[in-house]
Amino acid sequence: MPASAQVVSGLRTFAKDVADGFIEITHNGFALLGLAVAFAAILLISRPDLRHSGEAQLRDWLQARQVATLGTPVEPDAVERATATNPTELPKEQAAVAYWLSKKYRVAAEPLAVLVSEAYELGERNQLDPTLILAIMAIESSFNPFAQSSVGAQGLMQVMTRVHTDKYEHFGGQLAAFDPVSNLRVGVKVLKECIARAGSLEGGLRYYVGAANLPNDGGYASKVLAEHARIRQIASRPAPAAAPANPALVAKEAAPSTVAAADVVADGKLLVN
Repeated sequence: MPASAQVVSGLRTFAKDVADGFIEITHNGFALLGLAVAFAAILLISRPDLRHSGEAQLRDWLQARQVATLGTPVEPDAVERATATNPTELPKEQAAVAYWLSKKYRVAAEPLAVLVSEAYELGERNQLDPTLILAIMAIESSFNPFAQSSVGAQGLMQVMTRVHTDKYEHFGGQLAAFDPVSNLRVGVKVLKECIARAGSLEGGLRYYVGAANLPNDGGYASKVLAEHARIRQIASRPAPAAAPANPALVAKEAAPSTVAAADVVADGKLLVN
């Protein structure tokens, strides 16, 4: 055999040995990888604590990568912390009140929808008119959940947090005063106690504002009751009738009055008797 043929044969043999060796190594590598995966799966199934720890670490790593890429944290569950709901999902009466309050106090209707719904639920549970509860929030804070007075009254219902600390224990502590729903629930409890103590609604409002032992309450009770009447009027307003199918049958509507007969204007504001 010529020398050149021997060289070619040797190269072929070398290439075949290299290929066989690569296939053997690859086969063994995949076998080892499969065994490692199976072992890891068995370990994770038998040790839930390790599985949860691994999931948490992977989630943290992915979130860190997202923050590095986007420049801001990504929290898909953040919406669950929001005090908001769609007003159209409320009963018609509550939705009408939410939209009216939203327009008057320039507050978004979605968080107001939650507060209106909660006020109606608390009112039924505590035998209080829900529109009274909403009127107190309106006068006290204008629906600002972070409001604070000069004397330390806080939140929607302007509860004296340091006085009613015990009432916030069931909500996790005093900082719950700035959670709208928690503040509302505590405020209703305080209001109910004040009314029971005074024996009347007006007397209860004087206690609520801290003016029970003062010559007057600065007009607080009158403001609350006036707003209460306005909100109750909105709540009791009948829904508009559907238009007839044939426009020719529509009767000529009477010209609307700018101010209802039961209303009076005082100090530049519309009040309801």
